[in-house]
Amino acid sequence: MDTGDRLLTPGEVAALFRVDPKTVTRWAAAGRIGSIRTPGGHRRFRESEVRALLEGEGELDELREEQQPPSTANRPRNEGPGAHPGPTRSAGHHTPSPGNVNMR
Repeated sequence: MDTGDRLLTPGEVAALFRVDPKTVTRWAAAGRIGSIRTPGGHRRFRESEVRALLEGEGELDELREEQQPPSTANRPRNEGPGAHPGPTRSAGHHTPSPGNVNMR
């Protein structure tokens, strides 16, 4: 059943949508865009379906919104993307680690 439809790689689709190829792969895994698998297990996308999605601006905007990072507006200034609170310590109490134990 050859429809003559060209198959695109995730990288080619990503370039058309201006997103990262990993985002295209996530869309496919979530069922938001159809894909087929090559005998080697790689994803390919039908060009006609990709073009149809590109022309359906509402769907494209929805897909793009999902890939945007969360807003940093409410994040305190001292916390970056990977920031986490440091270890908690009791005031005035220090438990020595094995490397700090005095062995006399």
